This record gives sequence, structure tokens and C-alpha cells, in this order.
Amino acid sequence: MPVPLLDLKAQHARIRDEVANAIMKVVDDQNFILGTQVGDFEKDVATLSHTKHAIGCANGSDALLIALRALDVGAGHEVITTPFTFFATAGMTHNSGAKPVFADIDADTFSMNPEAAAAAVTSRTKAVIPVDLFGQMSPIERYVKAIDLPIIEDAAQSIGARRRVDGEWTMAGERAMIGTFSFFPSKNLGGYGDGGMIVTQSDDLAMKLRRLRTHGAIKTYVHEVVGFNSRLDTLQAAVLAAKLPYLAGWSAARRTHAAYYDAAFADLSDIRTPAIDSANESIYNQYTIRTERRDALQAHLKANEIGTAIYYPIPLHLQECFAYLGYKPGAFPESERASKEVLSLPVYPELTQSQQDETIDAVRSFFGR
Repeated sequence: MPVPLLDLKAQHARIRDEVANAIMKVVDDQNFILGTQVGDFEKDVATLSHTKHAIGCANGSDALLIALRALDVGAGHEVITTPFTFFATAGMTHNSGAKPVFADIDADTFSMNPEAAAAAVTSRTKAVIPVDLFGQMSPIERYVKAIDLPIIEDAAQSIGARRRVDGEWTMAGERAMIGTFSFFPSKNLGGYGDGGMIVTQSDDLAMKLRRLRTHGAIKTYVHEVVGFNSRLDTLQAAVLAAKLPYLAGWSAARRTHAAYYDAAFADLSDIRTPAIDSANESIYNQYTIRTERRDALQAHLKANEIGTAIYYPIPLHLQECFAYLGYKPGAFPESERASKEVLSLPVYPELTQSQQDETIDAVRSFFGR
């Protein structure tokens, strides 16, 4: 029986009527641009993330770019981030006019190493963007303590994740100056198309962010700055609001699947299962193992009709488009090593016991167990 990496049809089958009703409400109202559903969903995300403001936008990439613009990041500036993440984090830095500067990751959690990030700061550094990779939060409090600069938390993969800081739970997006979310369909909370959100505790930044997403205007046809056309679509807000009540349960199911994998692979010395910081509660956007035989294992799983993916096969400092930055192989050894070893297995909430057992059996058989 084939086991897909992600099965959105299985999810949709369980919530179809609720989502369809939400969509048809927008269609019947014919209020497609910044309709009431957008504002309502923004309030829901602000509540979830323990933030004062949430501003919807077109996608997670725009969320990063608008955040950078709101902090006046541009030509002549540098932004520190990780080379082991999705392209948008560095790509939007480039598109802002600033120069991406990379700092290597922690070998266990894949989070950008705070000490490495602090060491990369120069007089031109304008902001730092840690990434909550694969569903667990980066140590935001350590960046805030070590670096006296604005922190943008790229929380595209971690909505609803939390971390204990000074004995209290901190939500993804809560402690950074700005947090950004993506609602790409494969995310734990995914839309039926693109969508993004920006969160902040700052009234001033919230005003800038709202202005920037609508061509630099709060009042129609009065443009204080040149902004973007990047609104969260009302249809997407309606879909996401219908799905939001299920998010905690879906993330809990992913944690259950992850624990089952952890136990099943505990005796395999050739595999490193995900290392979750003891302060974190991950939402497991991905269940990512490490093995030096990654490519052969992936081929074996493909032959057994098990879906997998490699996030990410080429670290950003070695991408052709960033050759102008001057980085060479060996510059960030942990990121380069991870790119050769990581493999993500199916962990979506609707994954059945038999599907997970089939995946486990295929992995174990590859290692002769």
C-alpha cells in the first residue's frame, strides 16, 4: 500500500463541509478583498501567538519581505540568518536590498547557533532572522540576549509551537520583534492556496506592516510610502479560520506519530531521530531523520512506495544565485553535513497505524533489521 509523504485529501475529507460552508459565505457576500473573515482570522492568530497584532498578507515570503521593510532594512545593510532553510528567508533579504549573512546551525536541532549569529554581527547588521525549522522553535530568548538588534522569527513551519522560557510557555512569534507565518498548503495550518501572516507586539510596527501590505496606504489613494500588493485573500482567511480549531489536535497527532517512530528506530545506530530541545514542544511540520546513507535509503523507500522528501539538499550559501556573497564549500560545515544526511518521513495527522508500520518496516529492512 503506497504511503504518501502528505495526504491533504484525507484531511479535506474530514472537514469538507465546514470549509465549503466558509467558502460559500464569502462567495455569497461577494466580499473578496479584506473581508470581515480576514480581520477575524487575524484576531484568532494574534490570540494563538500571544501577540497584540496580526497582519495578514499574501504568503510567507511576503511576510518576511514586509517585515524587513517595516524595519527599514535596505541597501547597505546586512541581515544574519541560517543557510539551512527554505530559500525565502535569504531570498527576501536579497529582495529588500540587504546582504544575507549566514551563521551555521546547531548540529542537533538545526536551529541557527546563537553564538555563531552573534559573531557575525557587524556595524552594517540591521536584523537577525532565526528559523523555527521542522516545527520546533529556535531559542529566541538567546538571540534576544546575545544580539541587541531586531529579531524576525521565521515561524513559517511552527504555528502553534511553544517553548518554555523562564518557566513560562512562549508561543511561536511571541517574543521576537516580528514573527512571520506561512499558510502554504503543506503547513500544519495550510490554506487552499498561498497565505501569510505577520505578528508583533508593537503598535507602531503594526501600523507600518498594515500600510506596507496595501501599496503603502492606510487611507485609500493616500500613499505615504511605496508598499506592496500583498493582502491575505478573504477566501483563504475563511478556509484557515475553519481549519484553525483542528490545529492543536493535528499537531498532537504528529507528536504521537513522532514518538512512535522514535521508539521504532531507537535501536538503529545508523539513524539519528529528531532532537527536540527539552524546552520545546514541537508541532512536527516534518519528521526528519539523519543518516549517512540518505540517498540509498530514499531510493529504497521510493521502491517500496513510501513518500519522502529532502529538506534541504543544497544549503543557501552554495546556491548559484548567492555566489556573489563569496562563500565556499566548508564555510558552514554543520549545514553542509545536514544537507547530505536529512530525510523527512510521513508524519501527517491522518497517517494510519498500518501506514506508519509499513514505513517503519521499510526503513528497518534497509538497515537489515
